[in-house]
Amino acid sequence: MNIDPVLYPGRPEESRLEKEMRCYDLLDLLGIPYIRADHDHADTIELCHEIEKILGCHICKNLLLTNRQMTAFYLLLMPGDKPFKTKDLSKQISSARLSFASGEQMLDLLDITPGSLSVLGLMNDTEGKVKLLMDSDLMALEYVGFHPCINSSTLKLKMSDVIELLVPAMHHDITFVELPRE
Repeated sequence: MNIDPVLYPGRPEESRLEKEMRCYDLLDLLGIPYIRADHDHADTIELCHEIEKILGCHICKNLLLTNRQMTAFYLLLMPGDKPFKTKDLSKQISSARLSFASGEQMLDLLDITPGSLSVLGLMNDTEGKVKLLMDSDLMALEYVGFHPCINSSTLKLKMSDVIELLVPAMHHDITFVELPRE
């Protein structure tokens, strides 16, 4: 993977995709500082491990899930090194069996393509169709990495800024869950 070893404070100077630029606009509007790393497309958590070393923070695993009837959608943020089992989550949120939402649903709900999913996509969920779930283990992190709705850049943000400023500004609430490590 080609990663630019230079870390950039703030937005790129050149124009990029509109959905990526909206992320920078929102963060700047809220006064949330961030560090940016540009790199080749990183659409799996395994590819993000090199980026984590450069940014000096963990990158979240982001999963868009839906119930069997496809009437409820959940964005789950969890540590990248933690395995995910749907049964562990289903019980905690009192939902029928969960499965992964399709790429089409991801695009429709959050204007994000698979491999680029992040909490920043919630800014595109103006109707509040997606519920935000966060593994409580993330609260132990001072900094966390997210893609700005495109997987060729990763942003380092303070977790406290994500919880206290970003999520409320996107008009979402967080439901904390506890997923087992084993």
